Amino acid sequence: MPPTSPDNTINILLVEDDEVDILNVKRAFKKNHITNPLYFAGNGLEALEMLRGVNQQPSVVPEHRRLILLDLNMPRMNGIEFLQVLRADPNLKSIPVVVLTTSAAEQDRVEASQLNVAGYLLKPVQFSEFVELMAVLNKYWMLSKMP
Repeated sequence: MPPTSPDNTINILLVEDDEVDILNVKRAFKKNHITNPLYFAGNGLEALEMLRGVNQQPSVVPEHRRLILLDLNMPRMNGIEFLQVLRADPNLKSIPVVVLTTSAAEQDRVEASQLNVAGYLLKPVQFSEFVELMAVLNKYWMLSKMP
């Protein structure tokens, strides 16, 4: 995969509380030569602060070409609660969100879909499959014409 240029850089916020899953994402990015900036939030509340900025500080995640990779099962504010707040915020509602979770529950899929997610992906158990999933996701977003 060729390195990103400033015009096609995607600022990715991973909202995930599991350290092993965070390491897997980092390793998969490295293995696929994905050079997009990757930001981390441990729950929905932290993610909102990073996107909005706090105490009159600007957003930690640059405001252009954002993508959120979202786990559903997290403490303090889970993924569905985060999506509800995100979609209600006029400044954040258009950010594409891909759910990346272990939850195969139909209710989670339906709720996420109703909150306009760009995708609902189950985390593969095998790391090699996870690497492949990240490669496909990266290729898709690099080809899409995000604002």
